[in-house]
Amino acid sequence: MSNVKVASFGMSIDGFSAGPRQSLDNPLGVGGAALMQWVFPTRTFQQMHGEGGGETGADDDFAARGFANVGAWILGRNMFGPVRGRWTDESWKGWWGDEPPYHTPVFVLTHHARNPIEMRGGTTFHFITNGIHAALESAKKAAGDCDVRIGGGADTVRQYLQAGLVDEVHVALSPALLGQGEALLSGIDLTALGFKCTEHVTSRHAMHVILSK
Repeated sequence: MSNVKVASFGMSIDGFSAGPRQSLDNPLGVGGAALMQWVFPTRTFQQMHGEGGGETGADDDFAARGFANVGAWILGRNMFGPVRGRWTDESWKGWWGDEPPYHTPVFVLTHHARNPIEMRGGTTFHFITNGIHAALESAKKAAGDCDVRIGGGADTVRQYLQAGLVDEVHVALSPALLGQGEALLSGIDLTALGFKCTEHVTSRHAMHVILSK
């Protein structure tokens, strides 16, 4: 059965999933890279970026699971890039170079229309201006029997959670303190939404928690 999932989502001990002041030099905000130190050394991440080797084990298992059976992605505007407002410079095509790691259709939430961008490796970015439900409808149609992954950022994940549209969440709780930034679960009652902790695994770098309905 097709599911809507959030996967490999880093969170600090104090509840933040991005640092403040996102920029070209700090895609995850100031200090935000600390949240993803668990994934950078993994075999999945290294191969995704054209490198060999990489670590196996629990962190790699969860990283790989996040990509399994995904037929479409949804990203917020901030997750796509630091460009704000109207697309006055359409040379920006994401953080990932000519071949992004998605290899599926990707639906980007934005208030400003832009033509689709076809990239190498099967990724096409589609820009959706009429809200989270429209983006999910398009993503589900594109994914078919496969899953839809909500890639972030934190505000986008919160919107889908609050609307009751997410079936599973994987949070990687990293041993880091940010002090400020975007709080992933601010204002969200996971119990009221029907979530339970169905799996938790600790590695050297993170505690992986699966929340499912």
